[in-house]
Amino acid sequence: MTALPANVSVCRSAAALLPTPDPLLNLTAAVQAASGQPLAPLCTRCCCGFLNRFLTVAFMVSLAFAIVVGNVITLTVFVQTRQSRTPQGYLKVSLAIADMMVGVLVVPFSVYTEISLMVTNTLPVWYQGISTSLAILYRRGGLLNPWQPCMLIGPVFAGCTFVSISTIFLMTLERSVAILRPLHKDALVTRRRTLLLILLSWVASFLLAIAPLIFSSNFTLEYNGCSRMCNYAPLVFGSRPPPDANILLLFPSFDFTLLGGTLVVNIVSFTSIRRYSQKRKLLSEGSLSDAGGGAGGGGCPHRPSFSDIKAAKTISILTFAFTASFSPIAVFVLGNVVGYTWCNFSFFAFWILTGNSCCNVIIYSVRDHRFRKGVSLLFQRDQSPPHSDKN
Repeated sequence: MTALPANVSVCRSAAALLPTPDPLLNLTAAVQAASGQPLAPLCTRCCCGFLNRFLTVAFMVSLAFAIVVGNVITLTVFVQTRQSRTPQGYLKVSLAIADMMVGVLVVPFSVYTEISLMVTNTLPVWYQGISTSLAILYRRGGLLNPWQPCMLIGPVFAGCTFVSISTIFLMTLERSVAILRPLHKDALVTRRRTLLLILLSWVASFLLAIAPLIFSSNFTLEYNGCSRMCNYAPLVFGSRPPPDANILLLFPSFDFTLLGGTLVVNIVSFTSIRRYSQKRKLLSEGSLSDAGGGAGGGGCPHRPSFSDIKAAKTISILTFAFTASFSPIAVFVLGNVVGYTWCNFSFFAFWILTGNSCCNVIIYSVRDHRFRKGVSLLFQRDQSPPHSDKN
């Protein structure tokens, strides 16, 4: 792998690199000549300054710690609690694994890159602009294209995002069956079918994450100095974007399609719950006789349980939280395809979506009584009972 000169300042334009007698090390001149443009300036309002970078790294470390610890607790509770070994429990485990991968791989890589920039003042080969120009050189046969960590980190982040929304959609379907067809729930929603759907969601999500790299040769992945993450970057020849730049719109289209389906299923489920609640109120007041179909008549022949209703409300909160966290990134992707950069906005958009990975455990803690009980039992197991209690 070719290296950049060691005398590069982080907050200087990449065009100011000093030439070296070694042609292999004079990488900046080569990539500029190949792309026809100087590299993007590295110093912007959102990325310069030691204090700014230090606070950013502190935020990233805190977020990674919260994501990993929260989801480890979630996985431990669901694995060690026998009552959680249900289709809904498996879906929650899938969601926790996707969230934890973000905290284990995606966020630590950003922390590593930011610390490297602060300590060494040397631009990594996967940095913004350099990676794109290297890919252009590779296509023109000028240089060997070095492998970059962003080729792994970027699809992992995108794939885990797709897994999260597809899992929330499956959780919504599972609760809707429990509410609308409670007598057929055990026959329709089985563990085998749930595990198969989870596997299909993971495979489809990661295939979609690498779709821009599979179906187009005009994209690469690079560490963006504004978002502080590995992003998909189109290869721009001169001032012309690639003709297939709209392929990135697959991401928000997929997510909003599933979110729209989740919203529709939630509306159907809560409409059924509302009809049942109104009929139960009329029965309790004596305004409706039991001869009209019993306690479950009038469009709700089977009574949904309290746990199913509460679980449906919890899933609706998960859906709202994910929609709120994903909407900024969808706006950013749309603006990026059109031609806007939005440096400061991109940082908040990407990291709001990343912060959603630690929101699920908070929602479980507030809404799920069984989860809270499992957490309390988990921390009480380490405390051995007194000798008198054992006797």
